[in-house]
Amino acid sequence: MRRYTLHPGLRETFIRHFEEVNRAALRDAGMLVFGPMRDLEDPDRVHWMRAFESLEQREALKQAFYDSPIWTQDAAPPLVMPLVMPLIAHFEASLVATTEDFQGFDQTASL
Repeated sequence: MRRYTLHPGLRETFIRHFEEVNRAALRDAGMLVFGPMRDLEDPDRVHWMRAFESLEQREALKQAFYDSPIWTQDAAPPLVMPLVMPLIAHFEASLVATTEDFQGFDQTASL
């Protein structure tokens, strides 16, 4: 689970970048990505999730992604990061596990 607090008024800019660059890059690397989702109580917050079948898969996919040209040349080159990082005031990430009866998402735009 990832939660980003953006500087005031910059949430839509962050979402646009995420939708145009990050989500596709993460999915192309084999990750399930849910979001971005607008926080309904805070106009400067965005939430999103990455999902993995196991912790081992998580580590393998993350390492492959962050070492790949997708990240080093497309998603995080020196021209992109200076555009995205100034949007972010704070971010948090939590590693969580589902319960036995967790109902998953069907990868549609609405729930």
